[in-house]
Amino acid sequence: MRILIIGAGATGGAFGTRLIEAGRDVTFLVRPGRAEALARDGLTLQAPDGRRTHRVRALTEIEPGSRYDLVIVAVKAPALAGVLATAEPAIGPETVIVPFLNGMDHLDALERAYPGRVLGGLVKIVATVDESGAVVQMTPLSTMTIGPLHGTPVPDAVREALDVPGVRLDVDESVETRLWEKWAFIASAGVITCLFRGTIGDILAAGGEGHILRAIAETEDVARAAGHPVGKRSHGQSVAMLTEPRSSFTSSLYRDLQHGDPAEAEHIIGGMAARARALGVATPLLDAALLQLRTHRQAMTRG
Repeated sequence: MRILIIGAGATGGAFGTRLIEAGRDVTFLVRPGRAEALARDGLTLQAPDGRRTHRVRALTEIEPGSRYDLVIVAVKAPALAGVLATAEPAIGPETVIVPFLNGMDHLDALERAYPGRVLGGLVKIVATVDESGAVVQMTPLSTMTIGPLHGTPVPDAVREALDVPGVRLDVDESVETRLWEKWAFIASAGVITCLFRGTIGDILAAGGEGHILRAIAETEDVARAAGHPVGKRSHGQSVAMLTEPRSSFTSSLYRDLQHGDPAEAEHIIGGMAARARALGVATPLLDAALLQLRTHRQAMTRG
């Protein structure tokens, strides 16, 4: 399959590297600055199984008529509208689109634009891009889950293309529930660490366990009201991770907040809050965190 990965950051770069190493035909669609860096330095992945650098194909625009069989969307939510406009020439009538974004609103947008061609997708990986532009995978965790939306089956060719060494691939018929479970977790983690401005260990040491459990309950209440209740296993994992004493864990939203701009705040926290209101679910901690993030954004915009 001809595979186009939109974005070569932590997610796109890490999984793209694994696909390239398995002999897949991979092209990246990136911004001009990233394209220049990749042309100059290649794509480097520093992972627990070693460091490697590959020369890669990186484009900033798609030539008309240049279709791809599989388009993987691996950018943050605020960039989605722009990159989809750029990628439009790559998407033909048979193209399969697999987005790896947090939340759910992006699926609605993609389904409106490309009905019947979108699969649900989520990844779990602890990775970042360092100052040199290298992708750094910090733990061995590297999983990818895909599945049908609205009954659209996962084509065998897509399954085979994504089943590569270094990535545990799962095809899940209930992928929409898995997406809600992940969203509930990252939203509650964002609420806790952004609202109280610290690591889980410090929040617990300050007496915040009750607030942590309430934040988890709020987001899981929204998922339940939406028809996708969080399973016992996922709930247990969320509680264990977010109540671990002396844990240095912080959410990606909090790390973005520390660096200046919580780019996905509206998509993750705002989207959850909007669904809560539509479903009549009370979410006071979620609402407080959203107000704090929006206040920060106002200050950044004014500055």
